Amino acid sequence: MKENEINAILIKPNDNVATVFSNGKANDIAKISSFDGDRINIKISEDIPFGHKLAVKDIKKGEEIIKYGEEIGIASKNIKKGDYVHIHNLNSMRGRGDLKSKEEDL
Repeated sequence: MKENEINAILIKPNDNVATVFSNGKANDIAKISSFDGDRINIKISEDIPFGHKLAVKDIKKGEEIIKYGEEIGIASKNIKKGDYVHIHNLNSMRGRGDLKSKEEDL
């Protein structure tokens, strides 16, 4: 398969995921730009739809997923650099009524 290039953006330096700007296919190269001027290239390991997340570094199970400088969830399994990050390997911590503290119910 011929490698193609797609663009992606990393918002904050401590983010461990970038957002892709087009549909990425396995073996495509994500050309990632950041607001601090850094540019990196990462080979995509699996298909990633437009607007979704790409791991820019290895993330271990239980580690925070950081996007826009904010924790958006926890890795539910080990994630390798170049992997698609979504509900199959991320447990969201937002909007989870099952995690609401009992004090909030009072």
